[in-house]
Amino acid sequence: MDFQDKVLVCRDCGKEFLFSAGEQAFYAEKGFQNEPTRCRNCRAARKGGTSTAAPESGASRPLFSAVCSECGKDTQVPFKPTAGKPVYCRDCFQKRGSRTNRRSPAYLD
Repeated sequence: MDFQDKVLVCRDCGKEFLFSAGEQAFYAEKGFQNEPTRCRNCRAARKGGTSTAAPESGASRPLFSAVCSECGKDTQVPFKPTAGKPVYCRDCFQKRGSRTNRRSPAYLD
């Protein structure tokens, strides 16, 4: 299949961005059905959890105070703790290692 560069419009910031022939070939190879709807900057901001409204402001995710379920140490995490679910400090989370099925760390000091 012959791909040609396309200009798309980002659904978040409204700016035009290039969906290159190479990117289209990659999407086809991976079996992706839909074209990207966000520009590179907005995709990166979305993945990083930052707001696309002011990415240059240095805004980061809010932190929530918690008590480690294992050692009792005060810690901060990048998510709102849910009652009844354990929260671990960095050290205890790392000690648990592969015993957890989580894909990303549930801690932040």
